[in-house]
Amino acid sequence: MFDYNAPENCLKGKNILVTGAAAGIGRAAALTYAKYGATVLLHGRKEKTLNPVYDEIVKLGYEEPAICPLDLEFAQPEQYEELAALVEQEFGTLDGLLNNASMLGVRSPIQSYDPSVWMKVMQVNVNATFMMTQAMLPLMQHERPASIIMTSSSVGRKGRAHWGAYAVSKFATEGMMETLSDEISDIVNIRVNTINPGATKTQMRAWAYPGENPNSNPNPEDIMNLYLYLMSDDSIGTTGQKLNAQ
Repeated sequence: MFDYNAPENCLKGKNILVTGAAAGIGRAAALTYAKYGATVLLHGRKEKTLNPVYDEIVKLGYEEPAICPLDLEFAQPEQYEELAALVEQEFGTLDGLLNNASMLGVRSPIQSYDPSVWMKVMQVNVNATFMMTQAMLPLMQHERPASIIMTSSSVGRKGRAHWGAYAVSKFATEGMMETLSDEISDIVNIRVNTINPGATKTQMRAWAYPGENPNSNPNPEDIMNLYLYLMSDDSIGTTGQKLNAQ
């Protein structure tokens, strides 16, 4: 696991938007960021799936979060702009963005891959990440340092058979990160990196590997050190990097 001993309240005063916060890695990240002092903006497809995470954060006595429902499969650019306007109205600025929401699609050879599923995966994993990042960037251009994290995968760094749209979408995520980091690193105080979480006990992993014993993999909470490090000011100067949580 990534070695980082986070100082208490290292995210205090930061507003951080987490996509796909209802379950898995997104939920763990939201709870971790809240634990260390951040005000977390919880994104998911539907408000009802985010309510349990909201309630847990409040019950634990952390900063009250916000709920930001948006269906990434169907949302249009103007809806991302509306969300950004709402964030600005309620919070003023944004200090962190974790683009975590992703869709697996199907495990299939490219030759027989369903084009409709391919386009859906690209919409959620690539286009939505682009539109969310583009909409939120103006809110992150302030005097304080800010951080953007994009969740990648090992199959987004070395292509593997039958991973189809998911693998290709993660290659695109890596390229988006590198391009954006190179564009803004000398202009604004925003760092941009990707994380490969590795094999983790999530529903997506279970769908991808139905025959695998899920208990052989760490829980999402166990891999949070890198997610926490990249959102904290301790990672200032780290940008354009492809990092591994395990």
